[in-house]
Amino acid sequence: MTPTFATFSRNVFIPLTNICRNRCGYCGFRRDIGHPEAKLLTPGEVADILDRGVRSGCSEALFTFGEHAEEVKGFMPLLAGLGYDSTIDYLTDMCRLSIRKGLLPHSNPGVLDKEELQKLKPFNASLGLMLETTGIIAAHRECPGKAPFERIKTIRAAGELHIPFTTGILVGIGETSEDRLNSIRAIREIHEDFGHIQEVIIQNFIPKTGTGMSSFPEPGFRVMKETVSLARHILPEEVAVQVSPNLISPGELLNCGASDLGGISPETIDHINPESPWPSLEDLSSMAGVSLRERLPIYPQYVRNKWYSDEIAPLLRSFSDSEGFRKT
Repeated sequence: MTPTFATFSRNVFIPLTNICRNRCGYCGFRRDIGHPEAKLLTPGEVADILDRGVRSGCSEALFTFGEHAEEVKGFMPLLAGLGYDSTIDYLTDMCRLSIRKGLLPHSNPGVLDKEELQKLKPFNASLGLMLETTGIIAAHRECPGKAPFERIKTIRAAGELHIPFTTGILVGIGETSEDRLNSIRAIREIHEDFGHIQEVIIQNFIPKTGTGMSSFPEPGFRVMKETVSLARHILPEEVAVQVSPNLISPGELLNCGASDLGGISPETIDHINPESPWPSLEDLSSMAGVSLRERLPIYPQYVRNKWYSDEIAPLLRSFSDSEGFRKT
């Protein structure tokens, strides 16, 4: 069952803001207004990261941030200081900047309505939202955006709009094995309706110092192998199963049905898991035990079927080969 090759993308990680309405029990990324590390990146800071990504040969700009930061008291003056009254409007402009600089945007903005998705669609190669779990867990007690029906609603809306989409589950955050089964089935059912799920991430929980779950154990490797195998068994063949090589050794998981190693950044850290550095491409190939093939943030089948906008078409064509992978 080992794939003949594993795919990955080369990206820069742009944490637009770490201010968030949710208070997940396992999250070490979120910061409160007033915290010395709380931030909203300026256009100049975004441009600097994009330039570094271009120089280091990346194809993807991964935009991620706290969900609906506008609901957090004290955030709107920060946003207004940049000349915006909507985070999505600001993100849209930064995606435009990314395209002008020469990187394909992939955004993970949290729960969105259909109008917000429509606004982002022309300026993104793909979008993403982790389902995380369909279970009701203690870690999501203070998280209005983690209600499973809200996240499923966003994923379905993206399908209605024909947006290539990334989703996934978190393993070890208090969910049961039945929750994991139900979550993967829910993703499959959405894909069967719309055909837009390009990859499903099976991500292992890593405890973070200072969080409510700092003393919780990581999921065992056996659980991860079982979950990857389950995902590969349940999901349609065209949907890739992704694992994160900076969080877990991927070799045996590729034997279980994983085929993608996500985004690897030569320039930026994993701001969600800063304690877990990216492997180099040389180390990644050794860890995987198979050859690597570089893809874009939009998967090859969606490139071939032209699931992209006129706004990104020239840049996408410059990056992609005849199969929809990245040109070598």
